[in-house]
Amino acid sequence: MRPDGRLRCWWPDGLAAADPLMVAYHDDEWGVPVSDDRALFELLALESFQAGLSWATILRKREAFRHAFAGFAPRTVAAFDGADRERLLADAGIVRNRAKIDATIKNAGFFLDAATEHGSFASYLATLLPRPAPVLTSAHTWADVPATTPESDALSADLRRRGFRFVGSTIVYAFMQSVGLVDDHLPGCFRYRG
Repeated sequence: MRPDGRLRCWWPDGLAAADPLMVAYHDDEWGVPVSDDRALFELLALESFQAGLSWATILRKREAFRHAFAGFAPRTVAAFDGADRERLLADAGIVRNRAKIDATIKNAGFFLDAATEHGSFASYLATLLPRPAPVLTSAHTWADVPATTPESDALSADLRRRGFRFVGSTIVYAFMQSVGLVDDHLPGCFRYRG
């Protein structure tokens, strides 16, 4: 039993000292369906920045990312120019990786294209992932949670076909978890919907 009396999936509490940001993210966001395009763009961008890093690192920098990327308003980010790129590369509050910064700016334009084509980015996602997410059963453990699925493979491939970068299947599956396209809360977790 945790100090707050709640049982959780292993990852937010499983750290030596539970990180309050990780606990809050798990409790309030992870696996909760998201339909707002700005929020979808933010989480896709943050998952891309997370590649090779810990999610805790990204959460600690989240407010700085929001400030640096104009609240992740896709239209604004898509209009970023060379001066914005240099500003972002000089911002110690975010992950200063040129390839990821460039990808986020370009991905904003592709994001807008998909949103225009389908009415919203959430509608685009629904065309590729129309089925409700399976829920883990009481027999499942953390070892049963996949890193990729056929659905994340398909979404990753379609995003890459549209020009997106830093959207491999593992990143896309983490995005799907973060925005509630799949629910990987484990049995025993207070958020489990089994």
